[in-house]
Amino acid sequence: MQSRQTKLAYTAAIFNALIIGFSFLFVKLALQGSQPLDTLAHRFTIAFIATAILMVIKRRRIQLDLRSLLTLIPLALFYPFLFFVLQTFGLVYTTSSEAGIVNALVPIFTMLLASVFLKERSSLLQKLFTVLTVAGIVFIFVMKGVQLNSSSSLGIVLILLSALSFSSYSVLARKITQKIHLLDITFVMSLIGALSFNGISVIRHGVQGSINHYFDAFTAPSFILSILYLGILSSLITSLLANYALKYMEASKMSIFSNVGTIFTIIGGAIFLKEQLAYYHLIGAAMVLIGVLGVSLTKPGDSFSKLRKTRQGSTSTK
Repeated sequence: MQSRQTKLAYTAAIFNALIIGFSFLFVKLALQGSQPLDTLAHRFTIAFIATAILMVIKRRRIQLDLRSLLTLIPLALFYPFLFFVLQTFGLVYTTSSEAGIVNALVPIFTMLLASVFLKERSSLLQKLFTVLTVAGIVFIFVMKGVQLNSSSSLGIVLILLSALSFSSYSVLARKITQKIHLLDITFVMSLIGALSFNGISVIRHGVQGSINHYFDAFTAPSFILSILYLGILSSLITSLLANYALKYMEASKMSIFSNVGTIFTIIGGAIFLKEQLAYYHLIGAAMVLIGVLGVSLTKPGDSFSKLRKTRQGSTSTK
Protein backbone atom coordinates (compact mmCIF):
# COMPACT_ATOMS: atom_id res chain seq x y z
CA MET A 1 0.00 0.00 0.00
CA GLN A 2 2.80 2.35 0.92
CA SER A 3 4.55 1.61 -2.38
CA ARG A 4 1.42 2.53 -4.34
CA GLN A 5 1.03 5.79 -2.39
CA THR A 6 4.69 6.63 -3.00
CA LYS A 7 4.28 6.05 -6.74
CA LEU A 8 1.19 8.27 -6.77
CA ALA A 9 3.12 10.92 -4.84
CA TYR A 10 5.87 10.94 -7.49
CA THR A 11 3.24 11.10 -10.23
CA ALA A 12 1.61 14.06 -8.48
CA ALA A 13 5.00 15.78 -8.16
CA ILE A 14 5.71 15.33 -11.89
CA PHE A 15 2.32 16.68 -12.98
CA ASN A 16 2.72 19.55 -10.49
CA ALA A 17 6.07 20.44 -12.10
CA LEU A 18 4.53 20.15 -15.59
CA ILE A 19 1.66 22.54 -14.82
CA ILE A 20 3.91 25.07 -13.07
CA GLY A 21 6.48 24.83 -15.86
CA PHE A 22 3.93 25.78 -18.51
CA SER A 23 2.30 28.41 -16.28
CA PHE A 24 5.04 30.91 -17.15
CA LEU A 25 3.72 31.00 -20.72
CA PHE A 26 0.29 31.99 -19.43
CA VAL A 27 1.77 34.52 -16.99
CA LYS A 28 3.42 36.24 -19.98
CA LEU A 29 0.09 36.29 -21.80
CA ALA A 30 -1.79 37.60 -18.75
CA LEU A 31 0.74 40.39 -18.13
CA GLN A 32 0.14 41.74 -21.64
CA GLY A 33 -3.20 43.09 -20.46
CA SER A 34 -2.88 43.36 -16.69
CA GLN A 35 -0.56 44.60 -13.93
CA PRO A 36 1.31 41.92 -11.90
CA LEU A 37 -0.65 42.53 -8.68
CA ASP A 38 -3.97 42.56 -10.57
CA THR A 39 -3.01 39.28 -12.23
CA LEU A 40 -2.29 37.72 -8.83
CA ALA A 41 -5.57 39.06 -7.44
CA HIS A 42 -7.66 37.69 -10.33
CA ARG A 43 -5.69 34.43 -10.31
CA PHE A 44 -6.48 33.65 -6.68
CA THR A 45 -10.06 34.86 -7.01
CA ILE A 46 -10.55 32.23 -9.72
CA ALA A 47 -8.67 29.68 -7.59
CA PHE A 48 -10.92 30.37 -4.59
CA ILE A 49 -14.13 30.15 -6.66
CA ALA A 50 -12.94 26.88 -8.24
CA THR A 51 -12.04 25.46 -4.82
CA ALA A 52 -15.43 26.45 -3.39
CA ILE A 53 -17.20 24.77 -6.34
CA LEU A 54 -15.11 21.62 -5.79
CA MET A 55 -16.06 21.63 -2.10
CA VAL A 56 -19.75 21.82 -3.06
CA ILE A 57 -19.40 19.01 -5.61
CA LYS A 58 -17.61 16.84 -3.03
CA ARG A 59 -20.24 17.86 -0.45
CA ARG A 60 -17.46 18.63 1.97
CA ARG A 61 -17.74 21.10 4.80
CA ILE A 62 -14.70 22.79 6.28
CA GLN A 63 -13.80 20.79 9.38
CA LEU A 64 -11.31 23.08 11.07
CA ASP A 65 -11.20 24.21 14.66
CA LEU A 66 -9.50 27.44 15.68
CA ARG A 67 -6.22 25.67 16.40
CA SER A 68 -6.11 24.04 12.97
CA LEU A 69 -6.97 27.34 11.29
CA LEU A 70 -4.15 29.11 13.13
CA THR A 71 -1.83 26.32 11.98
CA LEU A 72 -2.74 26.96 8.33
CA ILE A 73 -2.22 30.73 8.44
CA PRO A 74 1.62 30.53 8.52
CA LEU A 75 1.46 28.01 5.65
CA ALA A 76 -0.56 30.39 3.48
CA LEU A 77 1.66 33.28 4.60
CA PHE A 78 4.75 31.57 3.16
CA TYR A 79 2.90 30.39 0.05
CA PRO A 80 1.16 31.95 -1.78
CA PHE A 81 1.45 35.40 -0.10
CA LEU A 82 5.15 35.97 0.65
CA PHE A 83 6.39 33.82 -2.23
CA PHE A 84 4.50 35.71 -4.93
CA VAL A 85 4.90 39.20 -3.42
CA LEU A 86 8.67 38.79 -2.98
CA GLN A 87 9.02 37.20 -6.42
CA THR A 88 6.95 39.89 -8.16
CA PHE A 89 8.88 42.81 -6.65
CA GLY A 90 12.18 40.93 -6.94
CA LEU A 91 11.74 40.68 -10.71
CA VAL A 92 11.36 44.46 -10.85
CA TYR A 93 14.98 44.87 -9.69
CA THR A 94 16.66 41.86 -11.28
CA THR A 95 16.58 39.81 -14.48
CA SER A 96 14.66 36.59 -14.99
CA SER A 97 17.97 34.77 -15.52
CA GLU A 98 19.32 35.89 -12.15
CA ALA A 99 16.01 34.96 -10.56
CA GLY A 100 16.15 31.55 -12.22
CA ILE A 101 19.56 30.82 -10.72
CA VAL A 102 18.46 31.86 -7.22
CA ASN A 103 15.21 29.86 -7.48
CA ALA A 104 17.26 26.80 -8.43
CA LEU A 105 18.57 26.81 -4.85
CA VAL A 106 15.13 25.85 -3.47
CA PRO A 107 16.01 22.10 -3.15
CA ILE A 108 19.12 22.93 -1.09
CA PHE A 109 17.22 25.33 1.17
CA THR A 110 14.46 22.73 1.63
CA MET A 111 16.94 19.97 2.41
CA LEU A 112 18.58 22.12 5.10
CA LEU A 113 15.27 23.20 6.65
CA ALA A 114 13.86 19.66 6.52
CA SER A 115 16.92 18.26 8.25
CA VAL A 116 16.50 20.77 11.10
CA PHE A 117 12.72 20.89 11.58
CA LEU A 118 11.59 17.49 10.24
CA LYS A 119 14.73 15.50 11.07
CA GLU A 120 14.78 14.17 7.50
CA ARG A 121 17.93 12.23 6.81
CA SER A 122 19.63 12.22 3.43
CA SER A 123 22.71 10.32 2.32
CA LEU A 124 25.79 11.85 0.74
CA LEU A 125 24.58 10.46 -2.60
CA GLN A 126 21.22 12.20 -2.26
CA LYS A 127 22.94 15.47 -1.37
CA LEU A 128 25.20 15.19 -4.42
CA PHE A 129 22.28 14.38 -6.73
CA THR A 130 20.38 17.37 -5.31
CA VAL A 131 23.35 19.63 -6.03
CA LEU A 132 23.44 18.16 -9.54
CA THR A 133 19.86 19.32 -10.22
CA VAL A 134 20.78 22.81 -9.03
CA ALA A 135 23.96 22.78 -11.13
CA GLY A 136 21.91 21.82 -14.21
CA ILE A 137 19.68 24.90 -13.90
CA VAL A 138 22.60 27.21 -13.08
CA PHE A 139 24.49 25.82 -16.09
CA ILE A 140 21.61 26.67 -18.43
CA PHE A 141 21.29 30.27 -17.23
CA VAL A 142 25.05 30.86 -17.18
CA MET A 143 25.38 29.57 -20.74
CA LYS A 144 22.56 31.89 -21.79
CA GLY A 145 24.81 34.75 -20.71
CA VAL A 146 23.90 36.02 -17.26
CA GLN A 147 25.42 39.40 -16.43
CA LEU A 148 25.32 39.92 -12.68
CA ASN A 149 24.75 43.58 -11.91
CA SER A 150 25.52 45.17 -8.56
CA SER A 151 22.41 47.33 -8.90
CA SER A 152 20.26 44.18 -8.90
CA SER A 153 21.36 43.15 -5.40
CA LEU A 154 17.98 44.16 -3.91
CA GLY A 155 16.17 42.02 -6.46
CA ILE A 156 18.41 39.05 -5.76
CA VAL A 157 17.75 39.38 -2.02
CA LEU A 158 13.98 39.48 -2.64
CA ILE A 159 14.13 36.43 -4.93
CA LEU A 160 16.27 34.67 -2.33
CA LEU A 161 13.64 35.39 0.31
CA SER A 162 10.90 34.12 -2.03
CA ALA A 163 12.86 30.87 -2.49
CA LEU A 164 13.19 30.54 1.29
CA SER A 165 9.45 31.15 1.62
CA PHE A 166 8.68 28.29 -0.77
CA SER A 167 11.11 25.99 1.08
CA SER A 168 9.47 26.93 4.40
CA TYR A 169 6.06 26.16 2.90
CA SER A 170 7.27 22.71 1.79
CA VAL A 171 8.56 21.89 5.26
CA LEU A 172 5.40 23.15 6.99
CA ALA A 173 3.09 21.39 4.51
CA ARG A 174 4.91 18.10 5.09
CA LYS A 175 3.72 18.20 8.73
CA ILE A 176 0.30 19.73 8.20
CA THR A 177 -0.79 17.33 5.43
CA GLN A 178 -0.47 14.46 7.92
CA LYS A 179 -3.24 16.00 10.07
CA ILE A 180 -5.52 18.14 7.91
CA HIS A 181 -7.51 17.16 4.80
CA LEU A 182 -5.99 18.32 1.50
CA LEU A 183 -9.15 20.14 0.37
CA ASP A 184 -9.35 22.05 3.65
CA ILE A 185 -5.73 23.17 3.25
CA THR A 186 -6.28 24.23 -0.36
CA PHE A 187 -9.48 26.11 0.52
CA VAL A 188 -7.78 28.16 3.25
CA MET A 189 -4.72 28.84 1.08
CA SER A 190 -6.82 30.06 -1.86
CA LEU A 191 -9.05 32.15 0.45
CA ILE A 192 -6.07 33.91 2.06
CA GLY A 193 -4.47 34.39 -1.35
CA ALA A 194 -7.66 35.93 -2.77
CA LEU A 195 -8.22 38.22 0.21
CA SER A 196 -4.62 39.43 0.48
CA PHE A 197 -3.91 40.03 -3.22
CA ASN A 198 -7.31 41.59 -3.92
CA GLY A 199 -6.84 43.81 -0.87
CA ILE A 200 -3.44 45.04 -2.07
CA SER A 201 -4.67 45.52 -5.63
CA VAL A 202 -7.82 47.41 -4.60
CA ILE A 203 -5.76 49.75 -2.39
CA ARG A 204 -3.37 50.41 -5.29
CA HIS A 205 -6.24 51.19 -7.66
CA GLY A 206 -7.87 53.37 -5.01
CA VAL A 207 -4.72 55.43 -4.56
CA GLN A 208 -4.35 55.80 -8.34
CA GLY A 209 -8.06 56.54 -8.83
CA SER A 210 -8.45 53.69 -11.30
CA ILE A 211 -10.77 51.37 -9.39
CA ASN A 212 -13.28 51.47 -12.28
CA HIS A 213 -10.66 49.70 -14.45
CA TYR A 214 -10.22 46.80 -12.03
CA PHE A 215 -11.78 44.22 -14.36
CA ASP A 216 -10.77 45.73 -17.71
CA ALA A 217 -8.36 42.86 -18.43
CA PHE A 218 -11.29 40.43 -18.72
CA THR A 219 -12.30 42.02 -22.00
CA ALA A 220 -9.36 40.21 -23.69
CA PRO A 221 -10.00 36.52 -24.53
CA SER A 222 -6.28 35.74 -24.12
CA PHE A 223 -6.36 37.08 -20.56
CA ILE A 224 -9.44 35.02 -19.69
CA LEU A 225 -7.77 31.86 -21.00
CA SER A 226 -4.56 32.67 -19.13
CA ILE A 227 -6.23 33.50 -15.83
CA LEU A 228 -8.35 30.33 -15.96
CA TYR A 229 -5.19 28.26 -16.44
CA LEU A 230 -3.37 30.11 -13.67
CA GLY A 231 -6.31 30.06 -11.28
CA ILE A 232 -7.63 26.53 -11.79
CA LEU A 233 -4.66 24.47 -12.96
CA SER A 234 -1.66 26.42 -11.68
CA SER A 235 -3.16 27.34 -8.28
CA LEU A 236 -5.96 24.92 -7.31
CA ILE A 237 -4.74 21.72 -8.97
CA THR A 238 -1.06 22.28 -8.19
CA SER A 239 -1.93 22.97 -4.56
CA LEU A 240 -3.77 19.64 -4.33
CA LEU A 241 -0.97 17.80 -6.16
CA ALA A 242 1.84 19.37 -4.11
CA ASN A 243 0.10 18.79 -0.79
CA TYR A 244 -0.70 15.19 -1.75
CA ALA A 245 2.92 14.56 -2.75
CA LEU A 246 4.18 16.12 0.49
CA LYS A 247 1.88 13.84 2.48
CA TYR A 248 3.74 10.74 1.26
CA MET A 249 7.13 12.13 0.15
CA GLU A 250 9.94 13.82 2.05
CA ALA A 251 10.03 17.60 1.60
CA SER A 252 13.63 17.43 0.38
CA LYS A 253 12.64 15.00 -2.40
CA MET A 254 9.58 16.99 -3.41
CA SER A 255 11.60 20.21 -3.70
CA ILE A 256 13.86 18.90 -6.48
CA PHE A 257 10.85 18.77 -8.78
CA SER A 258 10.83 22.60 -8.77
CA ASN A 259 13.87 22.41 -11.04
CA VAL A 260 12.04 19.92 -13.28
CA GLY A 261 9.41 22.65 -13.68
CA THR A 262 12.12 24.94 -15.10
CA ILE A 263 12.92 22.31 -17.74
CA PHE A 264 9.23 22.16 -18.71
CA THR A 265 9.26 25.97 -18.99
CA ILE A 266 12.17 25.80 -21.43
CA ILE A 267 10.43 23.08 -23.45
CA GLY A 268 7.20 25.10 -23.52
CA GLY A 269 9.06 28.19 -24.70
CA ALA A 270 10.65 26.21 -27.52
CA ILE A 271 7.36 24.64 -28.63
CA PHE A 272 4.88 27.50 -28.27
CA LEU A 273 7.02 30.66 -28.36
CA LYS A 274 9.53 29.33 -30.90
CA GLU A 275 12.40 30.13 -28.52
CA GLN A 276 15.74 28.63 -29.50
CA LEU A 277 16.63 25.31 -27.87
CA ALA A 278 20.44 25.13 -27.61
CA TYR A 279 22.81 22.30 -26.71
CA TYR A 280 23.28 23.66 -23.18
CA HIS A 281 19.53 23.32 -22.56
CA LEU A 282 19.83 19.60 -23.29
CA ILE A 283 22.93 19.19 -21.10
CA GLY A 284 21.31 21.09 -18.21
CA ALA A 285 18.07 19.12 -18.58
CA ALA A 286 20.03 15.85 -18.50
CA MET A 287 21.79 16.97 -15.29
CA VAL A 288 18.45 17.81 -13.68
CA LEU A 289 16.82 14.52 -14.68
CA ILE A 290 19.81 12.44 -13.53
CA GLY A 291 19.75 14.32 -10.23
CA VAL A 292 16.01 13.75 -9.75
CA LEU A 293 16.31 10.04 -10.56
CA GLY A 294 19.31 9.76 -8.27
CA VAL A 295 17.53 11.32 -5.30
CA SER A 296 14.39 9.28 -5.96
CA LEU A 297 16.10 5.90 -6.31
CA THR A 298 18.65 6.18 -3.49
CA LYS A 299 17.81 5.82 0.19
CA PRO A 300 19.07 7.75 3.23
CA GLY A 301 21.47 4.93 4.11
CA ASP A 302 22.92 4.51 0.62
CA SER A 303 26.58 5.36 0.06
CA PHE A 304 29.23 4.90 -2.60
CA SER A 305 30.72 1.93 -0.74
CA LYS A 306 27.32 0.30 -0.36
CA LEU A 307 26.55 0.75 -4.05
CA ARG A 308 29.98 -0.68 -4.93
CA LYS A 309 29.36 -3.75 -2.75
CA THR A 310 25.93 -4.21 -4.31
CA ARG A 311 27.47 -4.02 -7.79
CA GLN A 312 30.21 -6.51 -6.84
CA GLY A 313 27.61 -8.86 -5.37
CA SER A 314 25.52 -8.78 -8.53
CA THR A 315 28.65 -9.41 -10.63
CA SER A 316 29.71 -12.43 -8.55
CA THR A 317 26.19 -13.84 -8.77
CA LYS A 318 26.44 -13.78 -12.54
